[in-house]
Amino acid sequence: MRALVLGGGGITGIAWELGLLAGLRRHGTDLAKADLIVGTSAGAYVGALLATGVDLDEAVASAARIEIEFTARLDPMLLAQGFMLLNDTSLSPRDIRARLGTLARQAPVGDDTPHVARFAEQLPTHTWPTTPRLIITAVDTTTGDPTAWDASSAVPLPAAVAASCALPGVFPPVRLGEGWYMDGGVNSVTNANLAAGADAVVVLAPSGGMFRASPASEVAELGIDRSLLIAPDEATRAAIGGNILDPRRRGPALAAGAAQAEKVAAAVADVWD
Repeated sequence: MRALVLGGGGITGIAWELGLLAGLRRHGTDLAKADLIVGTSAGAYVGALLATGVDLDEAVASAARIEIEFTARLDPMLLAQGFMLLNDTSLSPRDIRARLGTLARQAPVGDDTPHVARFAEQLPTHTWPTTPRLIITAVDTTTGDPTAWDASSAVPLPAAVAASCALPGVFPPVRLGEGWYMDGGVNSVTNANLAAGADAVVVLAPSGGMFRASPASEVAELGIDRSLLIAPDEATRAAIGGNILDPRRRGPALAAGAAQAEKVAAAVADVWD
C-alpha cells in the first residue's frame, strides 16, 4: 500500500502542494495513484481533489481562483489567548486542544454555513471516494480529541474538508452531528500516524510543527523504510512569505512547488516506484 500524506499550510500550502504534485507528474511520478490519501487542513482540500479524480492540471488552474473570505470581526485578544494556550506547558496536549476548541466556538467569526458552502462550491465532486481511501482529519472542539473521517463516515465530504480547514479564531468550527469540529492541524500538521502500515509513504508538509510534533518526527515514528518528507525549500519559503493565508501569494507558491518538483523528483520516484 502506498500512502500520500498532505499537510496543512493555508492557502499558500494548497497552491504549493498542487504545484509540486503537478510537477512530479510531469517528471514521471503520479502521487494521485496512492492507495491512501490523508489530508489535513490545506491538505484536506488538495486530497479531496485528488481522490475524487480531479485532473491535476485542472486543479492547478483552479488554485489561482481559490478565494477565502475573512470576517472583519477577528478578535485579537482571543487570538492572543490561543497563542498563550499553545505555550502553556502545564497543560496536556488534549487539554490545550479542548481549550482552543472553546475559544473557537466563542470567536466572533460568523456562522459555519457560508464556510461550508465555499468548499462545496470549490469541490467539483461531493461524493466520498472509496478508491483511493481518503481520510480527512479534524479536532472535536469540546473534547480536544482528533477525528478522522472517510467514506464510511456519515459526514458530507465538503463539510469534512471545511471542518479540517476551520482554523480557530479565523474560521468558524463546523457543526457535524452533535459536535463542532475545527482544523485538523490543531492536533498535527500532517497526522502522518494515519498512514501507519503503508509500504511506502510520501508526506508533503507546507508548514512546520510549531507547538506540535514536527513533521520529521511524525514520519520517523512511522518506521517505514520507504518514506520521504518534502517541506518547502528556501525558494518556496521566500515565495510563501510570512502569511500563509495571503491570497496574493498563491501564484508564487504554485510556481515554487512546480520548481521544487524537479529537485525532488528522483527521490520521490525511488520511494514511490
